[in-house]
Amino acid sequence: MVDLQTWFGIQQLYADYASAVDSGHWDLWPEFFTEQCVYKLQPRENFERGFPLCTLSFTSKGMLKDRVYGIQETLYHDPYYQRHVVGAPMVRRVEDGRIHAEANYAVFRTKLDKESTVFNVGRYIDTLVPTPEGLKFAERLCVYDSEMIPNSIIYPI
Repeated sequence: MVDLQTWFGIQQLYADYASAVDSGHWDLWPEFFTEQCVYKLQPRENFERGFPLCTLSFTSKGMLKDRVYGIQETLYHDPYYQRHVVGAPMVRRVEDGRIHAEANYAVFRTKLDKESTVFNVGRYIDTLVPTPEGLKFAERLCVYDSEMIPNSIIYPI
């Protein structure tokens, strides 16, 4: 479905994304997306039933940058580290130059004075597009498995 160079580009994009959101350098996060993009965090039940309700929903790179500003400047929360473990992406199809891919993920959270815990588990459902800077996300839907989530999700999944 995709050539070897594109496959490596997809792998690198997923690895770089996980590294960026785990590093705490939040300004890196929006740069993985196109200007007109979609980023949603949605429970599996809503996704499978076709319900539009999402926990988080952003529809432009500007909105992602606004979230970064909120994380850095306005949101008050108990700080924590997160660590992503992402499975190998599976290319589902390629249409009109857009790559539709999926990957399973698990995010672990470590609060400064506590042990690490499983924070969020699910799958990414992505649409990738080539840009002059390399592959970027046009859409990233994070479909999480559990109906029970912590009372606040501050950092990107």
